[in-house]
Amino acid sequence: MTTDRADAPRAARVLPPSAVPRPTAAAGRPPRGPVPKTLPPPRPGRGLRRRTVALLLTADCLATTGAALLALGTTAAPAALTALVPAALLLHCRAGLYRPGPAPSALDDLPGLLGRAAVLWCAAAAVLAAVHPGRALPPVVLAGAVAAHTLLVCGGRATVYRARRDAARRRPRAALIVGTDPAARQLAAVLDAHPEYGMHPVGLVPPAPLLPGGPAAPPAPGGLPRLTSVPDLARAVIQHTVRDVVFTLPPYGDPHTAALLRRFVDQGSVIWLAGPAAARESRPPHPGTDQLWGFACRRLDTAPPRHGGRRKRALDLALATGALVAAAPVLLGCALAVRLADGPGVLCRRERTGRDGRGFTLLTFRTLRGCEAQEETSRRGADDGRLSRAGRLLRRSALEGLPQLWNVLRGDMSLVGPRPEHPRVVQRCTQACPEYGARHRMRPGLTGLAQVHGLRDGGSPEDLARFDNLYIDSWSPWQDIRILLRTAASPWRRERG
Repeated sequence: MTTDRADAPRAARVLPPSAVPRPTAAAGRPPRGPVPKTLPPPRPGRGLRRRTVALLLTADCLATTGAALLALGTTAAPAALTALVPAALLLHCRAGLYRPGPAPSALDDLPGLLGRAAVLWCAAAAVLAAVHPGRALPPVVLAGAVAAHTLLVCGGRATVYRARRDAARRRPRAALIVGTDPAARQLAAVLDAHPEYGMHPVGLVPPAPLLPGGPAAPPAPGGLPRLTSVPDLARAVIQHTVRDVVFTLPPYGDPHTAALLRRFVDQGSVIWLAGPAAARESRPPHPGTDQLWGFACRRLDTAPPRHGGRRKRALDLALATGALVAAAPVLLGCALAVRLADGPGVLCRRERTGRDGRGFTLLTFRTLRGCEAQEETSRRGADDGRLSRAGRLLRRSALEGLPQLWNVLRGDMSLVGPRPEHPRVVQRCTQACPEYGARHRMRPGLTGLAQVHGLRDGGSPEDLARFDNLYIDSWSPWQDIRILLRTAASPWRRERG
């Protein structure tokens, strides 16, 4: 359980997106307005690409239906379509044909569509011959079905792509360019001059540590603002509804760029890699490589981590409720011992930083002779001279943190998650390690992957960030249960060790 003793003032809370006014800043300056501390949850975008995927699905369904009617006739086609349509959509989905690039073309999709049409109709002909030998498709009819299916689906996709380019010209989506001059500036000029790619640059983000605040950096040539601090970046994402981020350099090239990538992935943005980094050096281009007016471009396969969501919250509620009921006599005994040993004031309340940088009050049993002294104490051991006999027993038995189960029920914390820290500690560690702030994507926990590996007090920010981000990115219910079992067994293991 978390028994950290760092002190802190109250953390500032993040303003909701509705509290931020629409942009009124002049070109070349970061948008003004209230200062959010972290990137907000993604707001609904214009839905341009979502509509594109829906239209592609419709076009593929109609093409499959048309080919079935031509090859099988009106009698057998309706029954066959119940299997042909889902199979065609599944084959196209597995091939990535519903993830169009910024400049999609039906001719680029033609080889993949032809191959999958051949697989689909050969399988259909084999099943038909096995079930109804008298209705087996002749080779000429089979070849005609493959050709008709390919032509129909290519025609439908060409129509969808043309409509998409027209819609993109009318309403391009806001995009950020991450990179260094002159590549980032050149790419921004290309996107601004060619709105058919569907991206309108609204800011440049240099691959450097984001400042917690301070004056805005000078604008880049061309009038685009340079977003060099967390408040400027958060305001730009909120006010422009940024849905696309284009990297002009490998996003895992250094820790600062990787931290930026993690921020945007968690925010729900579509991540693109453009320029020489998007194609393999001295090798054939990556299969998904497209182009932006001569700049190689491809979409990175990044999805927001699962973070647990409702399943994790349901697990927390079930286990925390049961633990509170089972531990009620222990809680009562601990409270009585503290009251008799140290007088009034059984609980101590400490300010900590929680999910998305929001502050909350952490509850623990009082183990020192004064709550003020306990709040000022930072990571002292069980031999602290101000500890009472009851406080020393609570710390050694790890019962000091039992009231945090109430934090779990309230939703401030989770049973398993990153360690909650004081806001000043968070600020210091974020400056020392760019990826430390990504730990706040999830509610803090009573225990965590870092804690069961011995990183309780005094762990380096790099180690904590690495363990906690690994836990968040690979979350599963079984991982939570495994960590809880290891936490429960840790006192016994320390005693034997």
